Amino acid sequence: MKKNIASIFLILLGMGLYSCSKEKIAPLSQENVIPLPVSVSDIDGNFQLNGNTKIVSLGDAAQLNGVAEYLKSSVYSLTALNLSTAEQEQDNAVILELNPNSGLEAEAYQLTIDDKNVRIMASQPAGLFYGVQSLKQLIPAHGKDLNGTNNSFKISAGKIEDKPEYAYRGFMLDVARHFFSVEDVKHLIDQIAEYKINHLHLHLSDDQGWRIEIKSWPLLTTIGGSTQVGGQGGGFYTQEDYKEIVKYAMDHFITIVPEIDMPGHTNSALASYGELNPGITVPEQGALPYDRSNLGVDGMATPLYTGTEVGFSTLATNKEVTYKFIEDVIREISEITPGPYFHIGGDESHVTAIEDYIPFIERAQDIVTKYGKKTLGWDEVAHAKLLPTSVAQYWAKAENAIMAIEQGAQVLISPAVKAYLDMKYDSTTHIGYTWAALIELDEAYNWDPTGLEEQIKRENILGVEAPLWTETITTRAEIEYMVFPRLAAIAEIAWTPKNLRNWDSFSKRIAFHGQRWEAKGINFYKSPKVNW
Repeated sequence: MKKNIASIFLILLGMGLYSCSKEKIAPLSQENVIPLPVSVSDIDGNFQLNGNTKIVSLGDAAQLNGVAEYLKSSVYSLTALNLSTAEQEQDNAVILELNPNSGLEAEAYQLTIDDKNVRIMASQPAGLFYGVQSLKQLIPAHGKDLNGTNNSFKISAGKIEDKPEYAYRGFMLDVARHFFSVEDVKHLIDQIAEYKINHLHLHLSDDQGWRIEIKSWPLLTTIGGSTQVGGQGGGFYTQEDYKEIVKYAMDHFITIVPEIDMPGHTNSALASYGELNPGITVPEQGALPYDRSNLGVDGMATPLYTGTEVGFSTLATNKEVTYKFIEDVIREISEITPGPYFHIGGDESHVTAIEDYIPFIERAQDIVTKYGKKTLGWDEVAHAKLLPTSVAQYWAKAENAIMAIEQGAQVLISPAVKAYLDMKYDSTTHIGYTWAALIELDEAYNWDPTGLEEQIKRENILGVEAPLWTETITTRAEIEYMVFPRLAAIAEIAWTPKNLRNWDSFSKRIAFHGQRWEAKGINFYKSPKVNW
C-alpha cells in the first residue's frame, strides 16, 4: 500500500511539474503595452528570455549600437539578466534589424516574437527604440526580488505592427517657476521615453527666473536666475549643462524644444537689464495690474518677482536694444539646439498693447527663421501674421488656433482643460491648481485632438503636448505625482488611432505600469478609477 501511495505521489508531482512547464501566459493581444499598438496578432507559443539570450544587431552599427546598449541595460534593470551580444543571427536572440528598405515609416516598427527569437525591425533607429519600449513592457518582471542570471521570462508569441498617429508627442516642463537640476531632467527623460514621447519642451524663462546661460547677457542668470517662486534660491543651466540635457534626450530619441517667453512673462530679464524695461512696476502678490497706467520708470531694472501672478510684465517693444537682446538669445540657444523648433511664448502679455504685440511677434518670428528654426508660440501668437512653418500651441482659445490654421500654420494641441498636468486630480490633491479643470485620469484619457473644434481637423494638427507648470511643484517626487499616470494617457492619445482607444482597456493596462512605477520608486497618483 505504501508503495502504491508513493507511486501516486510521484505521478501527481510529475503532472504538477508538467503543468508548470506548460504554464499559460496571456496572449500578446492581452498584454499591457502603452501606448496601445496599432496592430497586434497572436501566435501559439512563447519566447523564453534567459541568461543565454543574445542581442544581435543587423545593419549600420553606428546607428544600432545605442539602441542595443539601451536594450541591454533595460533588460538587466528588469530581470538581472546580463545579455551578451552576437554578430550573426541565431536562436534564442533578440534581433534588432535596421532596414532602410523595409518600407516602414521613420518611427514605425515591427515586433515579431516566436519560440526561437524576438525580432524588431525598423527603417530608422527611432523605430527600433520604440519597438524596444514595447518589448520592455512585455517582459513579466518589475526589477524587484531578482534571482540572478538563471531566471527565465516568458514572452507571448505574436506580431506587433505599429506607428504613431502624430509626429509630435510632447511633454513640457516649466523650470522657471521652480528650478530643477540636470539630473532631475534626465530622470524625467528616462520615464517619458518609455511612453514614446519624442519632444521635451523646456520653459526656460518667466517672471520668476531665467534658467539658461546667455554669454552675451550674463546678468540674465546671475540676477534673473537667482530666485524662484517663494523666494528660495533659484538656479540655471550653463550652456554645457544644456548640451548635456540635449545629448541625453537625443540618446532617447527626444527632441528638446527651448522656450524663451516674450514679450510678457519677462520680469526676470527686466530685473537683470533695465534697458529692456518700458516702465513697469512689479505687483504685490494678489494684485492684477493689467491696466497700463501702472507703468513705472522707463529703463529702470525691476525688482525680482517671486509671486505667481501673470500678465504684468513686458519687454520694451519699441526699443532696438530689445531686438538685439532677442537676437542674441535666439542665436546662442539655437546654436546648441539641434531640434527644428524655437518656442517664443507669446502668451498672457496683458500689458503689451496689441498694436505693439503684433509687430513684435512677427519680428521675433523672423529672427527665429534667420537662425534656421521654426517658430512655436502659444495660441495668442495667431494675432500676428504667421509663417506657414510656424506652429501655434492651442492651450486656451479655439479662435486663436483657427486663426493660425487660416494662415496656413499648424497647431500643437495642449488644451488646459484636458492636458495641463498641473491641474489637480480632484479637490483633495495637495498641490496644483484648479483654474482650468479638475483632471482625473479618465478625463485625461477620454478626449481626442480632432474632437475639440469642428474647424481643427486632423491635417491641421502637428501633435499633442502635455504641459506641467510648476508654481506649486518643488521636487522630483511632486513632478512624478502630477505627471504619472496622466502622461501615459496623453501619450496614448498622441500615438494610438482614436478608433482603437478605449478607457476600460487602458484602465486595466495602466495597473501593470503602476507595479513598474512602484518597483522603480516613482511617486505616482493611485487614481481611484483604476484597480491597482
